[in-house]
Amino acid sequence: MSTVARGADDQKIKCEVLDEEQVAMLRRAFQMFDSGKSGKIENEKVRTILNTLGHTFDDLELEALLEEEDKEGAGKLNFDGFCRVAIHFLEEDNEVMQKELKEAFRLYDKEGNGYIPTSSLREILAALDDQLTPDQLDEMIAEIDTDGSGTVDFDEFMEMMTGD
Repeated sequence: MSTVARGADDQKIKCEVLDEEQVAMLRRAFQMFDSGKSGKIENEKVRTILNTLGHTFDDLELEALLEEEDKEGAGKLNFDGFCRVAIHFLEEDNEVMQKELKEAFRLYDKEGNGYIPTSSLREILAALDDQLTPDQLDEMIAEIDTDGSGTVDFDEFMEMMTGD
């Protein structure tokens, strides 16, 4: 097997790491921009879709990925190619978000114990949404602190913040 073919297999596997919701979101965006229903979109529309979905990207990096997927130079990508380009930026966004959440968690884990008290979590949630009532906050905290320990570890915090 040539390295090019192996690279394509790696990308195919990589594309499968998206959850159903992410694939559905990408498919909807792709179909919206596939106005002729040809099963392909122009490379320039990939940039528009990424912007619309709120993903940050480096233009040169995007150009390189588009060229890699569009070997014939047709200026268009099918859904699989689009998916392989888009996943590159979805993963970067996840890494950035995880880093930011880890930093936020660390600010409240002052002793470095690996957990924060639910009282700190209450502060975070109230700061994120000042419309939450005390009852809603209690409900959210009860959902997160399922063992009733009065603390939340980083994994529980991440799950709450990302829904993963």
